Amino acid sequence: MKILLLIALIIVLGLAALLWIWRKLDCRSDRTAMNRLLATQPRAPERFDPAMVASLPEPARRYFSYVIELGTPLYTVADIAMEGRFGMGNRDKPDYLRMTARQVLAMPTGFVWKMNAGKGLMRLSGSDSERWTRFWLMGFIPVARMGNDNDHARSAFGRYVAEAVFWTPAAVLPGPRVRWELVDINTARVTVRSNGFEQSADITVAEDGQPRQVRFDRWSNANPDKIHRLQPFGGFLSEFRTFSGFRLPTHVEAGNFFGMEDYFPFFIARVTDVTFPRNDS
Repeated sequence: MKILLLIALIIVLGLAALLWIWRKLDCRSDRTAMNRLLATQPRAPERFDPAMVASLPEPARRYFSYVIELGTPLYTVADIAMEGRFGMGNRDKPDYLRMTARQVLAMPTGFVWKMNAGKGLMRLSGSDSERWTRFWLMGFIPVARMGNDNDHARSAFGRYVAEAVFWTPAAVLPGPRVRWELVDINTARVTVRSNGFEQSADITVAEDGQPRQVRFDRWSNANPDKIHRLQPFGGFLSEFRTFSGFRLPTHVEAGNFFGMEDYFPFFIARVTDVTFPRNDS
């Protein structure tokens, strides 16, 4: 009996060690990916001039005039700190967890969102990126391992194109991969082509150009059928602050089925800081 207990103990300790190593490898991979994205920051970017957007539809010109101050260096990679709530349920039963997170956003290359969340004794941590989704329960039990396929890449591309609209506006200035068009008097549509994908997002602005909401059709399986398909996603933006010449929302509420009866804002974030780290390497 003692031998069996000893063998069982060795197996348990061995499994725990393997899970610990696996978790550490995930964390190292997160850091490597974040550093890779930060290294794509332009070293000597142009400075914003309204002439850069003079040919755009009027709501788009209003948007850029509001979110980028004249003469601002056009850095396109942001390091974002946030806190808030992350919903694990649905509209009727949100089951929100308190969360803190850090995100490196580098559209069109990618992003890494690294999160810790909890409620009571339950703890959830992990990361999202253009390549993977992987989360751990209580720090050592893997509960979600997805990605490394076209469905994930397409869904993630939609996410970070939309997030660039409100957190890295210099990344959606008009160019070879970025096109703007008029939707209505207060709405403009940006379309980004990169990484083999094309994604459009509609930005609705106030009279002064402040972005109020972003809406787009996202490739997602967050539906009762668990089938990937295009479905409305979006969010509301508020509480703008200026960071390094960019006027950005510090309160964001977003979720699936935006504008529909089933809309559920599973992501409610309060941004505490945004930096645009310089690339001096």
